[in-house]
Amino acid sequence: MTTPRFSLLLPVYAGDDAEQFSQAFASAVEEQTLRPDQVVLVQDGPVGDDLAAAIAAAVEGCAVPVEHVVIEQNGGLAAALTLGLKHCAHDIVARMDADDISLPERFARQLPVMAEGYDLVGTGMYEFDRLGRIGFTRTPPVGSEAIAAYARFHDPFNHPTVVYRRSVVEAAGGYRDLPLMEDYWLFARMIHHGARVQNIPDPLVMYRVDAGAYARRGGRRLFASELRLQRILLREGFIGPARYLRNVLVRGGYRFVPVVARKWAYRRMVAHRGEEGASRERAERHDRIEGDDSGG
Repeated sequence: MTTPRFSLLLPVYAGDDAEQFSQAFASAVEEQTLRPDQVVLVQDGPVGDDLAAAIAAAVEGCAVPVEHVVIEQNGGLAAALTLGLKHCAHDIVARMDADDISLPERFARQLPVMAEGYDLVGTGMYEFDRLGRIGFTRTPPVGSEAIAAYARFHDPFNHPTVVYRRSVVEAAGGYRDLPLMEDYWLFARMIHHGARVQNIPDPLVMYRVDAGAYARRGGRRLFASELRLQRILLREGFIGPARYLRNVLVRGGYRFVPVVARKWAYRRMVAHRGEEGASRERAERHDRIEGDDSGG
């Protein structure tokens, strides 16, 4: 089976750290056993000198063609990804965030699954902190039925891990602005429109979790986004009235609980310890990144 050509879509903005960006970029391009055929780097608004220098170095030193798309004023993630997709030369597109780490075998594992005819393929991922310590593992649901069922309550994909078909994304309406929920809304619409979806349960991305990660998942702004999302899912027939009410009460209420309780609830719902043997792999990953990220 021939491995399809694909583009890597990586947005970056002023809030990203230069060192973390460089590590993320290298992990998704230079360190992959299967490299992307094109990188689309979308710079969403002005950035500081350190980050600008890191971006320039990444573009200049990359062995893969890079298209550096610059947006003059920050317009938000949905707008950046929408513009980035227009610059992707290939229908298959891999997503990457500017502060995470793709493990070397990520694309070599995902692209063969895409070649089987799937439209959206995600993976499991590790959470890790600023010291490089690996904590919880997020293992997504596997199989189209399990993914569709899970999607009615929670995002069934770890968004920094996905590879998808641009044509199917566009057929579902593309990215739309909804703070911190752009990906979930898109994935729900793709599933609702009949996209073939799958997850690889193995963690192939390392997701950076800082001290404020759980605080950002709460508050009135997130509750407003949550309420808007649930109303849309109800209106579009993705969920019914009973599920809508439950989601508003559970997911909406989650936005107002104390951070400690929110962290516990989130990890209980989404993240869990890996299965037997994961501790050994965590130790190996820790050894790999500890020296590079100890000052993050």
